[in-house]
Amino acid sequence: MNTESTLAHQRKAPLWHTVRAVLWSFVGLRSRKGFEQDTAQLNPIHLIVAGLVMAFFFVLGLLALAHWAVGQSTAL
Repeated sequence: MNTESTLAHQRKAPLWHTVRAVLWSFVGLRSRKGFEQDTAQLNPIHLIVAGLVMAFFFVLGLLALAHWAVGQSTAL
């Protein structure tokens, strides 16, 4: 195992930085400078886990919205 991948797993950034990076990736807007800072500071494992959790909640939110919308249209 090379030292670069070992160092990537040892990076420790605050949880808020990881969440913010994942939210920016969901929106699709990010400056190159911000991207470079994220790749230098954030742990890739934390990014993957945060992305999966946020994607799960996003899908649940869409399902809840669809369920609510269908329930509202039958009441009319």
